[in-house]
Amino acid sequence: MTLQQALAFGLIGITIACFIWGRWRYDVIALGALLLGVLVGVVPAKEAFSGFSNDVTVIIACALVVSAAFARSGIVESVLRPLIPHLKSARTQVPLFVGAVTLLSMVTKNVGALAIMMPIALSVAKRTGTAPSCLLMPMAFGSLIGGTVTLVGTSPNILVSEVREQILGRPFGMYDYAPVGLGITALGLVFLSFAYRLLPASRPPQETLDAALDTGAYFTEVAVPDDWPLGKSTVRELQAMAGGEVRIMALVRGRRRRQAPHPNTGVSAGDTLLLEGEHQDLDRFLQRTKLKLTRSDRPVAMEEPTEEVRVVEAVVGGDSLLVGRTAAQEDLYGQHGVNLLAVSRAGYRMTRELRTVRLRAGDIVVLQGGERTLPGALKTLGLLPLAEREVRLGGIRHRLAPALILLAAMVAVAFQVSPVAIAFFAAAVTMVLVGSIRMREVYSALDGPVLVLIAALIPVSDAIRATGGADLLAGALASLFRGQPPIFALGAVMVVAMAATPFLNNAATVLIVAPIGAALARLLGLNPDPFLMAVALGAACDFLTPIGHQCNTLVMAPGGYRFADYPRLGAPLSALVLVAGTPLIALVWPLGG
Repeated sequence: MTLQQALAFGLIGITIACFIWGRWRYDVIALGALLLGVLVGVVPAKEAFSGFSNDVTVIIACALVVSAAFARSGIVESVLRPLIPHLKSARTQVPLFVGAVTLLSMVTKNVGALAIMMPIALSVAKRTGTAPSCLLMPMAFGSLIGGTVTLVGTSPNILVSEVREQILGRPFGMYDYAPVGLGITALGLVFLSFAYRLLPASRPPQETLDAALDTGAYFTEVAVPDDWPLGKSTVRELQAMAGGEVRIMALVRGRRRRQAPHPNTGVSAGDTLLLEGEHQDLDRFLQRTKLKLTRSDRPVAMEEPTEEVRVVEAVVGGDSLLVGRTAAQEDLYGQHGVNLLAVSRAGYRMTRELRTVRLRAGDIVVLQGGERTLPGALKTLGLLPLAEREVRLGGIRHRLAPALILLAAMVAVAFQVSPVAIAFFAAAVTMVLVGSIRMREVYSALDGPVLVLIAALIPVSDAIRATGGADLLAGALASLFRGQPPIFALGAVMVVAMAATPFLNNAATVLIVAPIGAALARLLGLNPDPFLMAVALGAACDFLTPIGHQCNTLVMAPGGYRFADYPRLGAPLSALVLVAGTPLIALVWPLGG
């Protein structure tokens, strides 16, 4: 072993030890490893920042943006809405939601697909009394196996493709993963549709920050536009569209107000409805019914044309100018350039028009304004902004545009019209240009820690290959498997990737194990492609802990899971992937080349 190889192995060993110890954040460890690699000379200074411009980093970032825009469109909810009333128990809910999130993971980043489906699943679970613990972990695991089908579904596939390009001169294609991925996905769906019973069914969910910030029901006012596409509907029909989540408190027609209108009361153009509900439910209701918030029809004052419109929640302080006054009296729009969209008051149900509600200290208001105007208005009015969280109330959504743009990107890649990085970069930029997602939401969608982790580890992990360390380690492994059936070596590589990813993060696992797997194949005289596929599949199938993948972490608190709950469902699923995946890879990608 040369000095450079020893330094490279030492650097990787220290990095792995820090990951397992868990004392510092993953991204901090990766950045520290990059700096140390440059200082000891195993990472060339001119290559230190190559990971930040690498196609892998660009593809993952763009996939996150595309997933966020797709989620914001609400198209998935629209497709599933006719099926939701028939989901009465976990027996029907689990297959549908796991299947939906799995399908979405094939075309968008798996964590984005899970983020799209979680609110819908939790809403259905709440309505039917199903324990969230029965739904969320199977959905998380479904998103992981669904991501194995295409290049952009999960980070390991993208990274393995990059390793293949470094070693063989050409990357994997968008759908090269599909034959193996689809087989594993089919088996996983069948397993998860029944095996969810292994999970605790009565575990209460842990409180999240959003739950702590829950302000209760908001009161808002909407108008029926003249070109209302629903024509003349009844109160009962609108409440059915709300799914019981939004209440119609009053109907105003001209100067006449009907409090708690009868279900058979007709609703037509020109009417005003006073609604009560949580802000997420109100937003979904407005998107379905095409009703318009009465205050948001006023154009927001902008200091610069590049400003974006923002919606924020704020508490009316004891010394606020609004205490004892109405929005009309204070002239919020004329004097301060903001629109009052909704009001929440604990223990009180409002039935008056929004502009005539006399505000009190402790009320929570939703204001709309320009991003430069809002801070000054909040300070002048004596309003205390709540901890920042996303509030959507009546914003414009593009339902079809994100789906069509994503489809165009997938087709361009499938027919080799464009490289994957360019196709998804174009898709992300186009979604911003057409208004499907705003730049503020783009920055929120980018998972900074994951992008930094990958970008920093790419040159660090390449030190093993560049110094010949991968060949050295592969030689030691080759001596163990020489003379044995090749499928044993293939299974061993998958086991290593599967065992390492819960503790190292799947990106780190691929970057370290993939070059070793390829070198092992070469020393055994075998095709490296099945070994790279085994690394991708093993690293993607992280079912054993809540910390190895963001999808597993995302469901932990809402599902009320404990660390030991993950192997209850994850261990048998991992065994299924190993037993079925190894021969399937060998069948699709012959070991002998």
